[in-house]
Amino acid sequence: MKRIKFVILAFVVLFSISLQAQQPVKPKNIILMIGDGMGLAQISAGKTYKGQLNLEKMKVIGLLTTYSCDEYVTDSAAGATAMSTGYKTKNVAIGIDCNGEKRETVLEHANKIGKSTGIVVVCAITHATPAAFVAHVPDRNMQIEIAEQIAKEANTDLYLGTGWGWFLPKSKGGRRNDTLDLIEVMKKRGYFYISKPEEFYNLDIKNVNKLLGLFAENHPPYAPDRKPTLAEMTKKAIEFLSRDKDGFFLMVEGSQIDWAGHDNNSDQILKEMADFDDAIGVALDFAQKDGNTLVIVTADHETGGYALVNGSVSERKVEGKFITKSHTGIMVPVFAFGPGAEAFAGFGDNTLIGKKIFEYLKK
Repeated sequence: MKRIKFVILAFVVLFSISLQAQQPVKPKNIILMIGDGMGLAQISAGKTYKGQLNLEKMKVIGLLTTYSCDEYVTDSAAGATAMSTGYKTKNVAIGIDCNGEKRETVLEHANKIGKSTGIVVVCAITHATPAAFVAHVPDRNMQIEIAEQIAKEANTDLYLGTGWGWFLPKSKGGRRNDTLDLIEVMKKRGYFYISKPEEFYNLDIKNVNKLLGLFAENHPPYAPDRKPTLAEMTKKAIEFLSRDKDGFFLMVEGSQIDWAGHDNNSDQILKEMADFDDAIGVALDFAQKDGNTLVIVTADHETGGYALVNGSVSERKVEGKFITKSHTGIMVPVFAFGPGAEAFAGFGDNTLIGKKIFEYLKK
């Protein structure tokens, strides 16, 4: 009888261990990095230019469809909303679904469950991609309203980017037709505000609970002429957010890969890809040391119909051709590293990003 009991006990223990092994590992921290306008040709060009990409360290790779509710070729608003909410929407819409219904974003949910949250971009924080994580409007061009939602309603712990003009009235050098000083509103809500690169570099985050850093009136210049860099802001954001024992969610955008595509500027694509990849390196360095951080790198769409028709690996240069000054409807790559990365292997849709992040945020 004792032998039978021992066998049964051993079976129960082994079965329990097996079940635990099958449970998906949920990350404590999630870093979502969006290369706006980044397709495979842009990545190939970036690799030729840099020699080796940090992106190559990410061994889980997939492809995502990007169409919106009403268009085969998405824009950044619909593409980012699909990733931030897990729902498709119409082109130009922010944070709402195809029927115009407001949808919670992964950043908002992370806030709700007690995680720290951040946005790091090289554009105005009211622009389409960052706005899709913190605002809800029918048209991405409503940047006046987006700024007001950010200032009065959003609970994001950190913003690093540009666009202070959208937060100030014209009487104070801003773009607003009303009299609202939304930077003062945010200061009263506990944000420490910086607007100069030297303030960023000299910042001691020890006593800062919420951070708002806006380093240009609207958008910053192309790389490498902007300071701070995307990598520097990403590093600062991770240092800031990782103080939270409950974890964090951070969205980082390489915003101007897209703009170089719109300009059909092949040389600038190389510089923007290098800038974005440097930020990816910062995120991966943290994730490798931390062991409990998921890093996802993807794009909202491809821009320019970019193709590499010639080049030189030894000279680190490419010859690029474009078929459009707008977006294209091709699938975009997704790369993942860390706990939960395997969910992004193979073919999927851009809504997979939001759905999986929501799943990982569930306690």
